[in-house]
Amino acid sequence: MDLGIKGKWAIVCASTQGLGRACAEALLNEGVSVVVNGRNADKLQKAAAEMRAATGGEVIAVCGDVTTPEGRAALLAACPNPDILVNNNAGPDPTDFLKIADETWPKALEANMIAPLMLVKAVLPGMIERKFGRIINITSAMVTTPRPHMTLSSGARAGLTAAMKGLSLDVAKHNVTINNLLPERFDTARQDQMAKEVVKRQGVTYEEARRRQVESIAAKRMGQPSEFGATCAFLCSVHAGFMSGQNVHLDGGSYPALM
Repeated sequence: MDLGIKGKWAIVCASTQGLGRACAEALLNEGVSVVVNGRNADKLQKAAAEMRAATGGEVIAVCGDVTTPEGRAALLAACPNPDILVNNNAGPDPTDFLKIADETWPKALEANMIAPLMLVKAVLPGMIERKFGRIINITSAMVTTPRPHMTLSSGARAGLTAAMKGLSLDVAKHNVTINNLLPERFDTARQDQMAKEVVKRQGVTYEEARRRQVESIAAKRMGQPSEFGATCAFLCSVHAGFMSGQNVHLDGGSYPALM
């Protein structure tokens, strides 16, 4: 299927590894020029070079922290008028609610709610003017299935989800769509981190923590980042123009509710 987005420009935040990189690679394979981003300059340049070699696509690497105004400004300077924006950032560490330091809350909100909102605010006028825009927010399964040790993540990302839902109603008439991808248990560094947190909290072995991760998924396997990237690319396509304001679970069929 031709997704109809060859020649478009995309900004993909936090895209040197994991799900962000998978989204960048999927878009590059569709002929989209992509601005990739990370905080570590060496890691960023290595990832960008690998993506160029693998896809033959146009890749611009921008080093910076999207949580900061300076980081967001650098991205927008490299690509002032993106057709596609993929918001992504590392999630906060799992922590029991009563152990969360007061000063940690503003940091979580800045990283996983405010930063994406500010980028959307910056790129939306151009998308509306051009009558094409695709905004994807990589959030978390914790938005719809919160857990006690993930209140930092679920709180910030649920706030972003609510704001984006309201906005999606207003911009759909301009062929601008806003959708959220809710991953759970993809085989990335994040799941390695989560397994190590279980080892610390529950005193089990790392192997047992990983086994539990797999068993918690209905498909009985971890998701592959390429599967996530492919879904992102489709939602950015011309074929997905009638789909907006949605939370798309990518979790091996594990989400237990009807809606």
